[in-house]
Amino acid sequence: MTITAERTSDFTTLSQRIKAAGLLDRRPGYYAVRLTLVAALYVGGWVAFATVGASWWVLAIAAVLAVAYAQVALVAHDLAHKQVFKGRRWSEALGMLVGNLGIGMSYGWWMNKHTRHHANPNHEDHDPDVAPDILVWSTRQAENAKGLARLIGGHQAQLFFPLLLLEGFNLHVSSARAIPGVKRRWLEGILLYGHIALYLAAAFLLLPPGMAIAFILVHQALFGLYLGCTFAPNHKGMPMLTAEDELDFLRKQVLTSRNVRGGVWVDVVLGGLNYQIEHHLFPNMPTPNLRKAQPIVEAHCREIGVHYESATFVDSYAQALRHLHAAGAPLRG
Repeated sequence: MTITAERTSDFTTLSQRIKAAGLLDRRPGYYAVRLTLVAALYVGGWVAFATVGASWWVLAIAAVLAVAYAQVALVAHDLAHKQVFKGRRWSEALGMLVGNLGIGMSYGWWMNKHTRHHANPNHEDHDPDVAPDILVWSTRQAENAKGLARLIGGHQAQLFFPLLLLEGFNLHVSSARAIPGVKRRWLEGILLYGHIALYLAAAFLLLPPGMAIAFILVHQALFGLYLGCTFAPNHKGMPMLTAEDELDFLRKQVLTSRNVRGGVWVDVVLGGLNYQIEHHLFPNMPTPNLRKAQPIVEAHCREIGVHYESATFVDSYAQALRHLHAAGAPLRG
C-alpha cells in the first residue's frame, strides 16, 4: 500500500483549533484526584493481601492488584507524555517511582520504546510494537518470519489472548534486560530490583510456597491480560506502513490509529487510550481533554477527506483478530 503525502498545513489548522479550545492546558485537579484514587487502589490491594494472609481468597486480591498495576502503568504512560507535569524533572522522578518501584517496569526502557512507536506507528521497520518477535503483523513479515513467530504465526489469532497472559512477565524481564542501557541505570536498577525483592518477599513470607506461586501466576497473568487489552485495540488491524509510504504527520497518526467507543466506563478502563487518534496527534494533551478534542478532530478529518476510524469495544478486538489471522496466512500452508 502506498499513501502519498498531503499538505502539512492540515495539522497546523487542527492544532490552532485545539489550542484555541484550551485543550492543551494542564489539568492538575483531575490528576490530583486520579493519582489519589489509583494510589488508594494500589495500597488498599496490598493491605488486603496482608490482611487476608494464607487463604485462597488471596487469589481474589491478586485480581484486584492486577487492575491496580495496570492503572499505575497508565499513570506512568501519562507521566511519560508530560500530561501531568510540564517539566521533565517531575515527570521522570514520579515515573520511575510508580513504574520501577511500583510495578517493576523500567520507565526509561518503556519511554524509549513508546517514543519510537509514536514517531512511526504501525511502521514495519520502525515501530517496536509491531516487530515480528512473537507475532507477525503483515503477510510480508509472515513470509520472512523466524523462530517462535514462524512456529505460531499461522494460529496467532487464536493464541493472542492466551499470549497476553504472559505480557506481565515479559514486561518485567524486558525491563531487567534493558537496565544496563537506560540513562539512569543505577537509580532505575535499584528501584526495579527493589520492587522485585519486596514483591517476592511479601508473597513467600506471608503465604505458603504453593499459594505464593499461585498468587504470583494469577496476579501477573491478569495484569498482562489487562495491559495488553488496553493497548491492543488502538492500532492492531489498521494499515501497516513500509518505506514506500510517504505521509505527513496528521495522516500518519490518524490512518494507523483507531478510537474505541463506549462511554465513560471505557474511558476509565482504558485510561483514555480509547481516544487513540487524538492522543497520537497531541501526545501531551491531558487525558480528560481527549474526549473534548474528539469531535473537533473527527470534524477536521471529515473536512479534509481523511478516514477517521472508530469502533465499539468488541468490534475493535474483532478487527484486530481478523487482521492477525490474515497476516498469518502464509504460515498456514
